[in-house]
Amino acid sequence: MAPTTKIHYTVPGMTEEDATRVIDMLQTRLHAHNDLHLTLKHVHWNVVGPHFISVHEMIDPQVDAVRAMADATAERIATLGGSPQGTPGALVRERSWDDYSLGRATTQEHLAALDMVYRGVISDTRASVQELDDLDLVTQDLLIGQLEKLELFHWFIRAHLEDQGGNLSTAGSATEKGAAEAADD
Repeated sequence: MAPTTKIHYTVPGMTEEDATRVIDMLQTRLHAHNDLHLTLKHVHWNVVGPHFISVHEMIDPQVDAVRAMADATAERIATLGGSPQGTPGALVRERSWDDYSLGRATTQEHLAALDMVYRGVISDTRASVQELDDLDLVTQDLLIGQLEKLELFHWFIRAHLEDQGGNLSTAGSATEKGAAEAADD
């Protein structure tokens, strides 16, 4: 991601260099949150099959929570003296991941693909949490709280993909389509 525009102030006790690095990390998280809540809503509209209603209803609270994460992340960027970028163009231009690849599909296919999406979002958030240990504990605390919710939602998704022995149908999958195909078998 390209560096943010120059900041003219930040919170007391933080250098502009550290604030700029934190803002850049938060901007990536903001893009991830915006992408995730749109992807979840897409799944909500396109899921079909025998377990439709349970998955359809499980997704909306996740959408709402992830939208709230996006808002808190954008507000932290502004607090640090940055300008949060929340436009679709900025998201598409700056993200490092591909667009969600499934359209109308069964509950198992969408949940398997979402397993992959959550893996990526959670892994990237954890990496940011680690880096923030030396930069900004307030922002780290924000991301830790978000991570707790993301991991809980991921568990909700994975519970549908797990057999009685604890094996995930998506084990070994590296892509959304691969995970969807594995779950559909």
